[in-house]
Amino acid sequence: MRYITLLIILVTVGVLFAQQKAEPQLHVVTYVDVYPNFADTTAKLLQQFAADNRKDAGFVRFEALRDVARANHFAIVEVWKSKQAYDAHLTAPHSKAFRDQLQMGLGSPFDERLYNALP
Repeated sequence: MRYITLLIILVTVGVLFAQQKAEPQLHVVTYVDVYPNFADTTAKLLQQFAADNRKDAGFVRFEALRDVARANHFAIVEVWKSKQAYDAHLTAPHSKAFRDQLQMGLGSPFDERLYNALP
């Protein structure tokens, strides 16, 4: 019985230690504002970008949102397993192509914000 108790304690401590060492998921919120005549093109680009992102290593979640009142304002909400996964995603050809295709329609620079969830 003592060995079982010791084993349970060791497993519990090991799990807690592993959780403390694990890098937190990275949440990214990006605001994309384009000129009104680029709104439909941007919506299509975002749909393709979402599909491409789902294939990336470290991908957790991707949501593309459109402002209710301003059809040319978008928000992208992403979750990645780690900052390293997100950094790798940024260098992927489809990420570079997405940003390049949006450049001529941008009404303002990308507003990209990185977050970790509160414990």
